Amino acid sequence: MIDYVQVLNNNKAEALFYYQNNWEQLRIKAIEKGYIDSYQLLETQPTEETPYSFMLITTYKSKLQYHASEANFNMLIEASDGLKLMNEKQPGDFRKVILHNDAVKHLN
Repeated sequence: MIDYVQVLNNNKAEALFYYQNNWEQLRIKAIEKGYIDSYQLLETQPTEETPYSFMLITTYKSKLQYHASEANFNMLIEASDGLKLMNEKQPGDFRKVILHNDAVKHLN
């Protein structure tokens, strides 16, 4: 699964903080519990043609693991200490997922 994220209103620090302290922490726990196979948080330089700053990649070992991901992540979110934000800005203030692709397959 890949999300392409655009930073809004020049809030790159807030977006990075959000992904490192929420998205990434959930994936660390998901790996420990066997809910996902791997993840990557990648940064890129946005352009007019590709206006995103971050690519969020989550991989699964199987379709079964993928189909259970929503329930598994909901359990992790419920068990967490809540959303961590920089400068009290809400996610909609600093980021926009401009493309979500969950039809990605490994070619071996």
